[in-house]
Amino acid sequence: MQSLAMSFLNVTQEAAISVFPHIGKGNKILADHKATEAMRETLHSLNAHSRVVIGEGEMDNAPMLYIGEELGASDEPKVDIAVDPIDGTTLVSKGQGNAIAVLAAAERGGLLHAPDMYMEKIAVGPKAKGRIDVSAPIESNVTAVSEALGKPVSQLNVLVQDRKRHYSLIKAIQKMGASVTLFSDVDITGIVSTAVDGKDVDMLVGTGGAPEGVIAAAAMKSLGGDFQGRLKPSNKEQYNRCRVMGIADPERYLTLDDIVSTDRCFFAATGITDGPLLKGVKSKSDAMLQSQTFLAAAQQYHVIESVHIKSQLSENVR
Repeated sequence: MQSLAMSFLNVTQEAAISVFPHIGKGNKILADHKATEAMRETLHSLNAHSRVVIGEGEMDNAPMLYIGEELGASDEPKVDIAVDPIDGTTLVSKGQGNAIAVLAAAERGGLLHAPDMYMEKIAVGPKAKGRIDVSAPIESNVTAVSEALGKPVSQLNVLVQDRKRHYSLIKAIQKMGASVTLFSDVDITGIVSTAVDGKDVDMLVGTGGAPEGVIAAAAMKSLGGDFQGRLKPSNKEQYNRCRVMGIADPERYLTLDDIVSTDRCFFAATGITDGPLLKGVKSKSDAMLQSQTFLAAAQQYHVIESVHIKSQLSENVR
């Protein structure tokens, strides 16, 4: 699986560097199109058979990387992929930090087919694996993580997205004496940070996008961390969409194994703009761009610095 993961390294890199000319230019639709185009082209060139289970949307609404699209230059190995060519399109258009190009993959049938809706989420690193419960009150989870890490609650740092829907959650955490760090967008990097030494993140909680939840769950499976979730369909149409995609009980609590049912999986993310996990794409010289990629598989991760020669890049990146 590590070897396969390395072969997919260029997928997120190409998506990220294709966006570089569009950072801060105010056109998130164009930036997303360029990233999607680059990611699809790279996936189609690989010696693997990739099936998109989470992508840019349904075939009727997404001409590229649509759900069900199959890509690759060979019939084996067969993998299911969840992709987001730009997680943080608005961040890119405004020149703000923490935008990434991201992909998760697993052997065929290994990823939950999550529709585009909200999902309750909780994530911790390896030391607190098995101690969280998304169905339990936040107070119980904070206490359990504190015990697992051998840290007093007052020393815990919990990431929560800065949204009105989380205000009561934030107050409950702070009332216990733990610290809350707020972030604006892209919860994937926060979830991954809980499993990376030196990031000073003990737990992430809150409600965010379900497709991103599946991608993050694959990262946590690859890193030995823990993640749980629950889909939040907001109407009958979304509820029925879950059923169509094979989720018999859309509102049940999901363990990490429910979301990613195999250990044969990997996760890759390349920074587009600077964030807490990755540096963004930089112009190293008139002839070169530099990128940083986080690659996780088989309980190991690598942070990879790459240099891209502009003469070898597509015209829209030069």
